[in-house]
Amino acid sequence: MTGLPRKVRAPDLTLMKARGERIVMLTAYDATMARLLDRAGIDVLLVGDSLGQVILGLETTIPVTLDAVIHHTRAVARGASRALVVADMPFLTYQVSAEEALRNAARLIQEGGAAAPARAAALAG
Repeated sequence: MTGLPRKVRAPDLTLMKARGERIVMLTAYDATMARLLDRAGIDVLLVGDSLGQVILGLETTIPVTLDAVIHHTRAVARGASRALVVADMPFLTYQVSAEEALRNAARLIQEGGAAAPARAAALAG
């Protein structure tokens, strides 16, 4: 036994919800913030396409590319040892076709280290 808390997985969130437990999710864009939030016990870290405004100084999230989200997701994944890392799928990465959405989601997982991709619009509602 290492004494480290177990990695949060998607089924853990389902169980937490069924038990009526709170699930805490915050946004992170880099390894340092991910490490701090992870140590604080945050369950889920979101790499949002809001990085366009918060980090890149853009007016909207529309210009945020999949490569930019992958870059920041990779950093967050390196900083988090317990939290589940979720990455937004930016504009036009899932709307064109199911095949393209699957390919882009796979890149977020394979290249970015995300545990789960998410449509940005789905998280807003």
